[in-house]
Amino acid sequence: MTGTTPAARVTELPTDWLRDHMHEALAIYGEAMGYSPSVVAGRYGYAIQHTERPGFRAVGAFVETPDGEVLVGFGYGYLVAPGQWWHDQVRAALDRRTAKRWLPGAFEVCELHVHPDHQSRGLGRQLLHALVAGLPYPAALLSTPDNDTKAFRLYHADGFVDLARNHRFPGDSRPFAILGARLPLPPPAPRPDRT
Repeated sequence: MTGTTPAARVTELPTDWLRDHMHEALAIYGEAMGYSPSVVAGRYGYAIQHTERPGFRAVGAFVETPDGEVLVGFGYGYLVAPGQWWHDQVRAALDRRTAKRWLPGAFEVCELHVHPDHQSRGLGRQLLHALVAGLPYPAALLSTPDNDTKAFRLYHADGFVDLARNHRFPGDSRPFAILGARLPLPPPAPRPDRT
């Protein structure tokens, strides 16, 4: 059969593996988010620090090529806590009642990206569900550009609700939506077969 795309393998990533391949993962982040190489380079130190946070977990998507398996998507997260930059930004963006209901004990989906060449094949959904599967936390939280993107539609379709919209994070001119979902996520709907 011609024109078919090989299936990707989605798996949990050992923390040491991700540390060793962080540049590779962040290149995907830059492509998916449309960030310049200087922004991506500046993210490296933070990403390595994230791997040391309580509850850290990472997943990756790989496709087979003639040269071996290649990382085409990844996601990671950890427990949110006061004093973390993202937690404190989100706490300030939410009203008191919403923050009290959602932030304590939540898992932050910090990064979840699929290389643009491999998007629209269900990999984002597979990565999201693999990342939060079996977590013992009450909720998952994330932020995503506040626009009608594939990612935004994916999160809403998989049980995430709006906690805040049009939030501006320092260092990024785009508005972001802050979303939350109670865990466990509902199982993903089956994808129609594509030929």
